[in-house]
Amino acid sequence: MKAITFSVPGKPQGKARPRIVRQGGFSHSFTPEKTVLYENWIRSCYQREAGEYRFPDDSPLELAITAVFPVPKSYSRRKREGCLSGFIRPTGKPDCDNIAKSVADALNGVAYRDDSRVCRLVVVKRYGEIEGLRVTVREIPWTFEQEA
Repeated sequence: MKAITFSVPGKPQGKARPRIVRQGGFSHSFTPEKTVLYENWIRSCYQREAGEYRFPDDSPLELAITAVFPVPKSYSRRKREGCLSGFIRPTGKPDCDNIAKSVADALNGVAYRDDSRVCRLVVVKRYGEIEGLRVTVREIPWTFEQEA
């Protein structure tokens, strides 16, 4: 089973809501530019690691995402150590589901035909020295395995 792991440097971002504008009696929706740029960045990081590889259209996939956030500068030394050891987790924005949506949508048409192929999703937020995303896309075997 094939698996591809890649990193996305920079502050993790969630997918923003589409914006709706009314012009001349018509409504027009668009994705904010910041979201479009971030999804393009994720796409290029995947392509740098995997080249032109695309998972087969009929294979179920797992998407595992680890979002690493910097420890706030205002934290005490003791609290900072708790963050870096994993006892304290980031509970603020962006939400895990918005991070996942951003990654899954960015990989549409590049890593897989459509994100409907993703059957298992794991998203973890934690603190670390270097902020960014660590993403793994892997095929799930066609067996009846015990799900947790």
